[in-house]
Amino acid sequence: MATLGLSVDHALHTTRAVRKRLDFDKPLEKELIVECLEAAVQSPTGSNSQAWQWLVVTDSDKKAALAELYRQAWDVYTTMDGNAATAYDGADTARVAQQNRVQNSASYLAENFHRVPAMLIPCMPGRFEGMPNMVTASTMGSILPGVWSFMIAARERGLGTAWTTLHLMHEEAAADILGIPFAEVTQCALVTIGHSIGTDFKPAKRPPLETVAHWDSWGSR
Repeated sequence: MATLGLSVDHALHTTRAVRKRLDFDKPLEKELIVECLEAAVQSPTGSNSQAWQWLVVTDSDKKAALAELYRQAWDVYTTMDGNAATAYDGADTARVAQQNRVQNSASYLAENFHRVPAMLIPCMPGRFEGMPNMVTASTMGSILPGVWSFMIAARERGLGTAWTTLHLMHEEAAADILGIPFAEVTQCALVTIGHSIGTDFKPAKRPPLETVAHWDSWGSR
C-alpha cells in the first residue's frame, strides 16, 4: 500500500488523536490494518514474551454494542474530576482553550463511536487486579509500545487513530460481546481506526521541556 513517506521524527511529532477528522464513510482496507499490525508485533516485550493478542472489530453490530458501552462510560467520565474539561484550570488561556477543544472532539467521537470503521483492542493474558506495581508496569510495558507502533504505522498510511480506555468501565460486558474470556484476558485499550480527512497534522502544544524534564534527581533542571 502507498505510504506518506514521513520521516520518523515527523511521524513522532505529528501522530495525533484523530477524532473529528476521522472519515467514517471511507472504506478501510483490511490490508492496511494488517500492515500496521505487522509493525506492532515488532515492538519490544518484557522477557521477550510476545504474549499480546490483537482483536480487530469491524462487525457493525459489535461496533454498535461497544459504542453503547463507550457512551455509557462517557456520561460517567464527564462528571468525574480530572476529565478533559477540568484537567487544567490555570491562568494560561491558550491551555484552557486547548482543553476545551479536546473535550469537544472527545464528545464528538463519543457521539459517533458506532461509525468508526474499525476498532483495535490490544489484550494481555491474565488479570491485573491486585498485582504488584512492578508486574502491572511490566505487563503494560509489553503492550503499549506495540500499540504506539501501530498508531505510527497508521499515520504513515494516511489513517487516523485514537487511544481510548473508557469502555474498560464495562470491560466484562465488552468481553461478552467479543467472546473474550474475561477471567483469563485483560483488555488494555480500544483504538479507533479510519482514514483521516487530510494528512497535514502538526505538532501539538506541549508544556516546555524544562518544566517536565529532570536530570539525576527530582526537581533538578
